[in-house]
Amino acid sequence: MNLAIDIHTHIDQHDPQELPEMLERSTAAKVGVIVVAGVTVESSKKAVALAKGYEPIFAAVGTHPQDLTGPLSIDAETALSKLAADPVVVAMSEIGLDFQPASPDHSVQEEAFRLQIDIARRNHLAVIWHMREATPDCMQILRDERVQELGGAAHYFQGTWEDATALMDLGCAISLAKPLLRLHELQEVAKRVPLANIVLETDAYPQPFKKKRDKWTEPKDVALVAEKLAEIKGCSVAEIVDITTKNALDLLGQRGMPMQAELRD
Repeated sequence: MNLAIDIHTHIDQHDPQELPEMLERSTAAKVGVIVVAGVTVESSKKAVALAKGYEPIFAAVGTHPQDLTGPLSIDAETALSKLAADPVVVAMSEIGLDFQPASPDHSVQEEAFRLQIDIARRNHLAVIWHMREATPDCMQILRDERVQELGGAAHYFQGTWEDATALMDLGCAISLAKPLLRLHELQEVAKRVPLANIVLETDAYPQPFKKKRDKWTEPKDVALVAEKLAEIKGCSVAEIVDITTKNALDLLGQRGMPMQAELRD
């Protein structure tokens, strides 16, 4: 059985009553592991609680740049450090930079990003980061912080071939999600990125703006991303799943080893 890993979701934001059926649908789609990423200290706690309550779920912890209301406090840093030490946690996420208009102060974001990379380093965790309208600044921080020593992935990647090349030069993975299904430019980039550098995700979160509930993105949809990538690469879906699952396990290193029990036939 070829089982996929959804490296990045926010299903902690769903109604808890929805989770059992959502997990049934992901299991039917042969998704063996789901990583739930926090965006605040409180949601990181929820991610850890879900990972302890549902076998296919593992947690990532962190503060999203858009959720910063000021510099990362000592209390928040302490709480994230404590959470990061929990065995169910496999990465620091969702951390990073977002320089859209009306985003938090750039220097505040950059300081929080560096602090959370340091938490990852102290806990032997990979980093999976957000990078919107901030690519040069994000790349510089990743270089400064020697991300290649930790392992990392660019979450929900939609960048250029040049962006992908710079990330791969840093030893980082390219995390592809459902934009691959519709963006021709991204499909062309994915065609050139070696399979050894790709992981898969859905970024699943509640989507009430979609009129029909069955149209919401869920972890099961990582299978759609795998199918599209197989079409682009001219290989089987099974090969895509096998390789991207191995890539995810390699990325997460020792902290991701407990996932292997969920991926066995």
